[in-house]
Amino acid sequence: MQDTTQLLIETRNGDRQAAERLLEHVYGELRRLAKAQRRRRQATLATTELVHEAYLKLFDRERLEAHDRVHFLSLAARAMRQILVDHFRKRSAEKRGGGHVHTDYDVDHLPLGDRGETLLAVDEALERLSAKDERLGRVVEYKFFGGMTEPEIAEALSISVRSVSSDWRRARAWLSREIEAGLGAT
Repeated sequence: MQDTTQLLIETRNGDRQAAERLLEHVYGELRRLAKAQRRRRQATLATTELVHEAYLKLFDRERLEAHDRVHFLSLAARAMRQILVDHFRKRSAEKRGGGHVHTDYDVDHLPLGDRGETLLAVDEALERLSAKDERLGRVVEYKFFGGMTEPEIAEALSISVRSVSSDWRRARAWLSREIEAGLGAT
């Protein structure tokens, strides 16, 4: 089986067969990320649908920007985040309802009620966090939206696993305060 990095290079060079082999090569990992997303957030998108939309989003450019497996997975995490947030916004616009927003908040376990509103609150708070500290924002994006493990995040960001753990704790505390304040204001 070919190396992910080599398949990415061949794909960037226009080899359509390499792109197909790349999908086969990373499909299992993309499904794992998507399942983690769906399990944590009770997403209404099917795992396969989320994987395929993320993959298409990654190839929706003239060139694939990923340099290696971990970079590809980090880009997939970002794509899944955008897809889930966009999906909820679309569903929310169709409903044109709102109602009560549950304020019991934990980054690891979104409340059972109104998960979509909380997902949007997390996304908006993550944008603010990323503006303050880009690395903390990436850690949250990769772990929360991408379902990546701390070692995978450490590799993607070229930092230690210990730094990822520390960043995750700091980011969770900051996000919890931000989101609870934001949800309480509505």
